[in-house]
Amino acid sequence: MKNPMKVMVVAVGVLLTAGCFRMPATVYAAEQGTDSAREVIPDHISICGTDVSGMTTEEAAQVVSQYVEQYDDVIFTLTADDKSIEADSEDIGLCAKNSDVTERALRYGLEGNLIERYKAQVDMSGGKTKDFAISLTSDTATVEAFLDENKDELVTEAVDNTVKLVDGQFEYVEGSEGVALLTGKSAVVIADYISTSWDGEDATIELLTEKDEPRGTKEELATIQDLLGSYSTDFGTVINGRTNNIKTGASKLNGLVVYPGETISVSEAIGPTTAENGYYPAGSYENGTTVETYGGGICQVSTTLYNAVIRAELEVVTRAAHSMVVSYVEPSMDAAIADGIKDFQFKNNQETPVYIEGYTSGGYLYFNIYGKETRPANRRVEFVSEITSQTDPEKEYVMVAEQPIGYIETTTKPHIGYTARLWKIVYENDVEVSRKVFNNSKYSPSKEVISIGIGGSSPEAQAAIAAAIESKDDAAILAAVANWTPEAVAARENAAAQAQQAQQAAATQQPSNTTGGTSNTTGGTSNTTQPSTDPTTPQTTP
Repeated sequence: MKNPMKVMVVAVGVLLTAGCFRMPATVYAAEQGTDSAREVIPDHISICGTDVSGMTTEEAAQVVSQYVEQYDDVIFTLTADDKSIEADSEDIGLCAKNSDVTERALRYGLEGNLIERYKAQVDMSGGKTKDFAISLTSDTATVEAFLDENKDELVTEAVDNTVKLVDGQFEYVEGSEGVALLTGKSAVVIADYISTSWDGEDATIELLTEKDEPRGTKEELATIQDLLGSYSTDFGTVINGRTNNIKTGASKLNGLVVYPGETISVSEAIGPTTAENGYYPAGSYENGTTVETYGGGICQVSTTLYNAVIRAELEVVTRAAHSMVVSYVEPSMDAAIADGIKDFQFKNNQETPVYIEGYTSGGYLYFNIYGKETRPANRRVEFVSEITSQTDPEKEYVMVAEQPIGYIETTTKPHIGYTARLWKIVYENDVEVSRKVFNNSKYSPSKEVISIGIGGSSPEAQAAIAAAIESKDDAAILAAVANWTPEAVAARENAAAQAQQAQQAAATQQPSNTTGGTSNTTGGTSNTTQPSTDPTTPQTTP
């Protein structure tokens, strides 16, 4: 029996040559683009045995997800260095390797060469089912993140050789060998195993490792002798959450050895600013205001270290200014950090290791950077802050019912806004040889918020104070408040009462009537009233 596909291809070729080939209507429509905007998967199409005919690609994607989810309970045992951990499908990012399967199902019969499209259209017209398989794999980025998070349970990494500063002298501390987990290559091993060898059941996968040698030879570390840069800032002697955070942050950086070419992230070095990591709630900047957050004050640690780093002339990789100015350094001399948002990173651009010393004493924070001094003895650097513009803060009055009328208090302190730059000036033999802008910074102003108590006041008083606030006239606001204090209201009421009493007294007072000095004469006879000598009988004198 002849091969029907071969016969069809030959026939099509003959008809094309003869110039009289007519495609079936469905194929012709696809060629003309009338079916190119297909919105649902055609009939007789399935994905891994599930009929997806008439579905959109979004609906068919649920079929793919359900196929993957059937392996949620599978356990993968990952081994390395005679240790192991367990992972599930979510940990390794189990997913469809051919994630475009739904789009391929939608476009079936519309893609490929003419013969392939023709055959697909004929098959669908004849009711023949087309099934698309799903190939599984794992997401390498997900695997790497999982292995990085759990590598301490799989391998014992090398401990670097280091030094410690004891009574002003550096002492060598020997490290130890270890095993390094090759997370990137191991992630590829897992993905390949899922794609080619996995049978869908629980599985054990051997990860890739290599010998991990400690960094820093005794000779390299012996070069750490010279003070390359130092800086200190005042944080006060009051013991509170902020001072505790500063001490904790400094301790996590103290003794750090940075090898040539290595970049240090201060945020990573001090760890998350959480209670579990030894930090307390304290004031910090957020959206133009000061709020209580864990680790408040830690920016003074990064700022002090920043100033030591730039004086040691190590390379600054990342530095960010605060949103508002800080009090412990001049503008453009700060380096803010915030978990996942801002970081201070620096790189050892020297050919030998450097050592970070950080400590607190007497309310001051100190950072010293030691290494091998290679700069000329007659050369020194200086950093100078310059303010280039200033924006005065606004003032806002807020009525608060929680406080009595007469209460006036600044509840949010203002910050002046600045733009500033930091100059790096180089001297040789105390003569300036260069002056360059080292960084530019912008600090936003924050308004002064003044709370005015209206508790217990009348609607009339509240309206008067609100009107004064609307005028934005400080004198009018203060006058309105003073006018409606309990004392002022009582004084007005007392004055009004006294005035009313005076009016009432004047209204009730009678006029005075007196008989005398009048002479009544009738017929030449004079009548005069005389006092009576009889105490019981009134005496009238005619």
